Amino acid sequence: MTLPPSLFKLLFWLACAGFTLLALVPTGYLPPDIFNWWDKAQHAVAFAVMGALGLAAYPKFPLRLLLWLPVFGGVIELTQAATGWRDGQWGDWLADGLGLLLAVGVFVAMGWKRGLKID
Repeated sequence: MTLPPSLFKLLFWLACAGFTLLALVPTGYLPPDIFNWWDKAQHAVAFAVMGALGLAAYPKFPLRLLLWLPVFGGVIELTQAATGWRDGQWGDWLADGLGLLLAVGVFVAMGWKRGLKID
């Protein structure tokens, strides 16, 4: 059974919006359990999820996705630094990239290429 790309597109954009909200809301408004595990792991998992959903949603545009998501992560870090209640960190941005690489690795290893061509 193959899921339609439109479902992956919806899930991808919902994940982007949700992770952005979680990244920018003051930590006092988040449930305490959100921050029980390591911050860098959270970033890696978030970008692995967004990367996997994005590659499934837009299989004909992997390079755009692989260029856009790190920029998106950098913008989140810069925005966090500007809020006054969150800290932007380069280490978080690197963890974003590692999560994205994990998503690409899983796609390649599992053979989910569906048109995925990285030139």
